[in-house]
Amino acid sequence: MDLSEKLENIEPGIYVVAVSGGVDSMVLLDLLVKHSGLQLTVAHFEHGIREDSDADRQLVERAAASYGLPFVCEHGNLGATASEAKAREARYEFLYQVREKVGAKAIITAHHQDDLIETAVINMLRGTGRKGLSSLQSSDKILRPLLDVAKHDVYGYAAAHPEIAWREDSTNQSDDYLRNYVRHHILKGLGEAGRHLLLDYIRRATATNPVIDLILQHILAEHMDDGRLNKRWFASLPYDVSCEVMAALLRSQGIREFDHRLIARLVVAAKVAEPGKRYDINAGYLLEVGKYGVEIRSRSLSR
Repeated sequence: MDLSEKLENIEPGIYVVAVSGGVDSMVLLDLLVKHSGLQLTVAHFEHGIREDSDADRQLVERAAASYGLPFVCEHGNLGATASEAKAREARYEFLYQVREKVGAKAIITAHHQDDLIETAVINMLRGTGRKGLSSLQSSDKILRPLLDVAKHDVYGYAAAHPEIAWREDSTNQSDDYLRNYVRHHILKGLGEAGRHLLLDYIRRATATNPVIDLILQHILAEHMDDGRLNKRWFASLPYDVSCEVMAALLRSQGIREFDHRLIARLVVAAKVAEPGKRYDINAGYLLEVGKYGVEIRSRSLSR
């Protein structure tokens, strides 16, 4: 497989490339350097989870220097007990800051097909529904050009270019992390047939989710009055449909982090709770049930 073909849709311009020091991002960096018209800034986030993580930083810094590229690093000092979610949040906060600072069009990451499958399985286990199947995609701010490249093809490129140095993250072997457990115990049992079937589900979800989301937006608009969702109409919906509507209501307020347990709790509350009741959503928002409507309110405005 010619991996350079995967970069053909990247337009000339300024970009931030996220490089951890692992084989995926080091291969991506080499591919991007060989792609014409790109002004790259190499960004490395040292989470501070592993004792040997400084060696990763040194490797990436040397690689950036060898390519003649600017290098930016931040030390997170998250500690060995930091969750995957906390590490991801801190990493992307850093990457967005670098993007803004250098005036880049987008951030480019090395997520590949195996990451795509792992993320879909993890989201299914967490109960995120149809949206979780297509959550790892490119956007206008984050480009993921290797999403249809299997991990073994990434290794193949590295093997064909021995000048590429990379380090293996020691935590990749630990089943304490859900992603590693999925990788080691679930995906290995899928086989090629199961892998292709799951990829087909992901592709279909990626194609249909935007259409479903648009329909839900129209439905919400029809049944909203002054920011309140019509309670009688919502209570008449079948449970599965009401879950989709509730999820769409949360997203309409910019709330993205939720699971099926929260949705189930909010759906029941919206349908049967007495007027005046309030239910926690997260640190910033709550659900307020009125006599005729249901509303998501900011905590700062509800005091």
